Amino acid sequence: MKVFVTGGAGFIGSHVAEFYAQGQNEVVVFDNLSRGQLLGRNTSASLYNWSYLKDKYSNIKVIKGDVRNCEETLAAAQNVDVIIHAAAQVAVTTSLIDPWTDLQINAMGTLNVLEAARQNDATLVFCSTNKVYGENVNGIAVKEGAKFYSFDDEKYKNGIPETFSIDMCGHSPYGCSKLAADLYAQDYAHTYGLRTGVFRMSCIYGVRQFGVEDQGWISWFIIATLTGKRITVFGDGKQVRDVLYITDLVKAYNAFINSKMKNEVFNIGGGSKNTLSVAQSLELLKNLTGKIPEISFADWRRADQKVYVSDISKAEKLLNWKPRVKPEEGVVKIVDWVSANLELFRQQ
Repeated sequence: MKVFVTGGAGFIGSHVAEFYAQGQNEVVVFDNLSRGQLLGRNTSASLYNWSYLKDKYSNIKVIKGDVRNCEETLAAAQNVDVIIHAAAQVAVTTSLIDPWTDLQINAMGTLNVLEAARQNDATLVFCSTNKVYGENVNGIAVKEGAKFYSFDDEKYKNGIPETFSIDMCGHSPYGCSKLAADLYAQDYAHTYGLRTGVFRMSCIYGVRQFGVEDQGWISWFIIATLTGKRITVFGDGKQVRDVLYITDLVKAYNAFINSKMKNEVFNIGGGSKNTLSVAQSLELLKNLTGKIPEISFADWRRADQKVYVSDISKAEKLLNWKPRVKPEEGVVKIVDWVSANLELFRQQ
């Protein structure tokens, strides 16, 4: 099988590429290495996963290219059987500053990738986001605990289902661009018969994730704690996400690819049994590392969701899948990895 991974030098993409390379498949990694530039951070980290894959796996071909360039994308994706589309502009804050670039990468870039899938009759997995539901999530009643919020509505005791409304609410430019891409992926299935799996992801975390304040918060908290950097908590710290370790996410993708399903949409995350609030994660880090980072508080960020928990029952049923790595286990893995690479993170 020939697998094409856009954004393959990124966190999710690199783990997807490694998974299929270990299965002795031919893998093409396609990435323009722009993450650092887009997020306004040190760009040296952008090469880490690129070099890791290139040096470790002879069956991975790395191509520097941009999904915004249709010709480059089509040329790189020739004769592929599966496409995992992980390339994206990933930060809400960046989209607020530069919505045009956000739109070009997330919406137009996805259209080019869909065309590549259509020309090759390839199965497509699209990395979507819970931000497609926008501020509608904040319309659900919540109750406040000592360290976390939770939904106070029996209808959503297991989290947000795929049928939840995307309409009549604020999304942020990032949410809009990813929603447009999400809908295009679904429509290519209906209009052109393309086989597509759309995965609306909650908080994905794991090793080889270069988290920053704007994106990848669990990894960022670990990096900041171990390198002595200040952490800014936006809001009161009781906001909650369901968290999913990266290896569990990749197994969900693979379950869809190996299934007989034609096209589906899945909310994917740790679900109601794997949740963390900001406050709980900081306490967990203190217990694991013995370190207490300097913390400051700031106003809530625009379009932030106080609680987001994925209802993963559809994925559990149709994919015969469930999360295996508990938050405490996953955080330990990242602490160990960051600890072994401190110099790299001090450069960020």
